Amino acid sequence: MRALLPAQGEGQPYHQVEFTLDYAASALHEVAHWCVAGEARRQLPDYGYWYAPDGRSADQQAEFEQVEVKPQALEWIFARACGLKFRVSADNLENGLGASDPFKKAIWQQVLDYCDTRPNPRACAFAEALMKEFGCPNPFDRGSYQLADLS
Repeated sequence: MRALLPAQGEGQPYHQVEFTLDYAASALHEVAHWCVAGEARRQLPDYGYWYAPDGRSADQQAEFEQVEVKPQALEWIFARACGLKFRVSADNLENGLGASDPFKKAIWQQVLDYCDTRPNPRACAFAEALMKEFGCPNPFDRGSYQLADLS
């Protein structure tokens, strides 16, 4: 499945973000990638990211974790903004490689950084809209995030 299909003129005048049917976490994750991507990357299919399918090697998994810290940190904030539980995604079920402890810690630290400095305006606007829609507390309250929640 593709995550982003860029606009293609009259037949598809808007960008289209795709996610796994009926999974809110999937939608929040893909929007997080949209928020992280710069203007040029938002014009590319799948934001220009490489993607190795399920069954990645340990080296490929380490590279996956490196590029997923910021999107998964935003996904956690978005999940908190709409009252959902966040689960770290290692996205590698076939090899049984779960999320590493350093990956979890990096996501948690990135969330705390976002709480202190705020992410870009797109991410802030989305989080605030979710918070208002779902009546949840401020998702930028750093006290709401504990590393132990990711185990």
